[in-house]
Amino acid sequence: MFFLRTLSVAPKLPENIGELSKLAYNVWFSWNPNAWELFRRIDKKLWEEVGHNPVKFLLNVKQQDLDNAALDHDYLNLYKKVIQELNAYLEEETKFKNYHPEHKDQVIAYFSAEFGIHESHPTYSGGLGLLAGDHCKAASDLGLPFVGMGLLYKNGYFEQRINIEGWQESRYSNFNYHQMPVRTVTNNDGSELIIPVEMPGRTVYLKVWCMHVGRINIYFLDADLSQNAVHDRSLTGQLYGGDRENRIAQEILLGIGGVKALRAIGINPQAWHINEGHAAFLILERLRELVQAGIPLVTAMEAVRSNTIFTTHTPVPAGHDVFSSELIDKYLWQLRDQLGLSGEDFLKLGWDDEKYQFNMTLLALRLSLFCNGVSKLHGQVSREMFQRFYPNIPVEEIPISSVTNGVHVATWLAPKLRELLDKYLGSGWHNDISLPKKWAGISQIPAQELWNVHYKLKEKMIQTARNNLRGQRLRNQESYQRIMEVNNFLDPNVLTIGFARRFATYKRANLLLQDKERLIKILSDKAKPVQIVFAGKAHPADYPGQELIKEIYSLTNEEAFRGRILFLEDYDINLARTLLHGVDVWLNTPRRPMEASGTSGQKAALNGVINFSVLDGWWPEAYNGENGFVVGNDVVCKDEAKQDKNDVFTLYSLLEETIVPMYYDRDHNNIPRAWVELMKRSLLTIPHYFNTERMVMDYCNNFYVPAITRWKRFSADNYELAHQLQSFKQRLYDNWHQVSIVSVNTAADRVLKIGEEFKVEAVVELGYLSPNEVSVEVFCIDLENPGIRNINLIPMSPVNQISENQYTFAGKCIPPQGVVNYSVRVRPSHPDFEHNFEVPLVTWAQSF
Repeated sequence: MFFLRTLSVAPKLPENIGELSKLAYNVWFSWNPNAWELFRRIDKKLWEEVGHNPVKFLLNVKQQDLDNAALDHDYLNLYKKVIQELNAYLEEETKFKNYHPEHKDQVIAYFSAEFGIHESHPTYSGGLGLLAGDHCKAASDLGLPFVGMGLLYKNGYFEQRINIEGWQESRYSNFNYHQMPVRTVTNNDGSELIIPVEMPGRTVYLKVWCMHVGRINIYFLDADLSQNAVHDRSLTGQLYGGDRENRIAQEILLGIGGVKALRAIGINPQAWHINEGHAAFLILERLRELVQAGIPLVTAMEAVRSNTIFTTHTPVPAGHDVFSSELIDKYLWQLRDQLGLSGEDFLKLGWDDEKYQFNMTLLALRLSLFCNGVSKLHGQVSREMFQRFYPNIPVEEIPISSVTNGVHVATWLAPKLRELLDKYLGSGWHNDISLPKKWAGISQIPAQELWNVHYKLKEKMIQTARNNLRGQRLRNQESYQRIMEVNNFLDPNVLTIGFARRFATYKRANLLLQDKERLIKILSDKAKPVQIVFAGKAHPADYPGQELIKEIYSLTNEEAFRGRILFLEDYDINLARTLLHGVDVWLNTPRRPMEASGTSGQKAALNGVINFSVLDGWWPEAYNGENGFVVGNDVVCKDEAKQDKNDVFTLYSLLEETIVPMYYDRDHNNIPRAWVELMKRSLLTIPHYFNTERMVMDYCNNFYVPAITRWKRFSADNYELAHQLQSFKQRLYDNWHQVSIVSVNTAADRVLKIGEEFKVEAVVELGYLSPNEVSVEVFCIDLENPGIRNINLIPMSPVNQISENQYTFAGKCIPPQGVVNYSVRVRPSHPDFEHNFEVPLVTWAQSF
């Protein structure tokens, strides 16, 4: 293999449009339609051919076309407008600086294995990456001091091709980073920044690339360097590719290499956000930094924990990375020795005794102070999943909270619909999209205008779908008749259902297909027909998911379904955008409660598309009975076959009796008035909350700002507070076995009258602990309606010291009407605890 160096030769930008290059290298362009238009107007065909990639566009555009644009008066007016908007965006005051001026320079680092920013930079596979991309865009909009960290995948995630038999085939590209909106990071002397990361028996070197996302940067690490061995160069080859060794190596590069890269750039974050467990090794690198600086490991663990945020994204076991003890020892023995830990103690950081494996999610949970799921339901499911690691603690109080996901409005809102909203919501409405009143003007939009916009978006979607299917059949060398018939597929006047997402089996893509005879009647009704568009990828190793794709593809070729059900290949951001803009109904049928959040339905609602979904993920929080439809109910059935049967019944019944009739109930202008009113209710009630502006501000208020504040305190005076708190926690662990509740006296009958005071006294044995180191409380819960909101804690105060180690505690309250279930408990307490069970110890009264 001989050495090749890259040289780019591009046309010269005329001086009066010279900032097109600046625009091309800031993916702010991806959520600003006028910025797209600047490139598209120069050469529409080329813009499509390069996949809307402005860097590649400027490398390939003809010099004459650039010169012509520079002489076009209308083009120059648009150019000036866009560049002014970009410069104003980069320079204006932001919400974060206004709300938290004291933290404006304190950086938050966000680590993620994937980032779905734009189709021109395919470093994503699905929802996790798209959420990360939207998170970064919102962080830019709000002006957070924020950086992202990820890996730059040479082959990306796979491109999907459907062969003539309907099987998914995986195709990997070989990306040229010099044709993508990223640039190398350099040292002060102009040389490329290279980061060394230790691996078994060798060092892997990483080049650092930077992407500008509005006001923030995302840094990407690249192992495809000549100084690395061939195998190591492929470590940043495929997203989620390779075996377990490849996966652990990738995660070491991301977590450990990511910390090293930020330090080398000169960025020292005050808060660290781990987006799913893939990046959890960053915790170990931060521990090593402190230990090597002379901080005792136990103190370092307390300090690192103080400003680490961990977001878990899935209740599906396959979504949580696990490694054998042998792999952990092979790849991390050197770091283990630097921490001064034995092999057994090192494994304990992430060890699951029940599964007998090292779990990255557990590593993150144990060493992050702030942990959350991505919807209220997912928070509850996560607490239940990990309850075994918090013995004797009520599931409702396990320290895993939730921040419900949202979507970046400017990215996913169709430009034509945005023009309509600009007209009726007033100028600047998109600056405060989380305020419901900003959306109130939706109700004033004439039904005719909203429907006309939707109809145009639907026509565009249909054209895209036909092009996709035509290209698939051409590539598969199908007959002329088969290729040409695509031109008649899909009708903009027909109710169109969209189902597009990752093809994991729990998402039940084939639920709608369970009763073929009934489905044929629904689809082929001459007066009220229905058509369905499917799209989505199955992981290359997920054979059941691929079989689902094959099943649907086979159905599309049956005479009764031909042209009425389509499967589109290579689902990506561009195709998703078009489908989400143009279908009428967005179908979502996961097996509850396995969908952590899901955001595609939020994007659909943003565009006036009606959600028809299982009550899973975000939908239980959004559905109000009048802004969409529900498949099944909120009961989790352990019998999967029974649950499927019940959900299928609801799905078909609602289609036949409600959805289809409503859609085809037209007035004299052929406008489905009731349907348009449903679209308005969806727009009025969903986007103002389920957006990333609200989501990121929730992260700021609940996690980022508290973490930054906590780090300041815990790292001061050579980590003195971290040392003190760790010592206190150790004191608790050493002495908690002595704590017991000797007796409880309620001094009342079991039946009280409304308004009567309820008094409780308890004698508590504390051993070597003192009363100010514990909280004694009456724990009350409504067993019929469990949940955090239905827990009432009544504090009890020490009123008498009986002996050296025994104390009497007393408390009182006026209980609400009804049956009250209560107990008495003792738990650790400290003014620097972030939540009640920062130390997962509790002692309950055994009887009284």
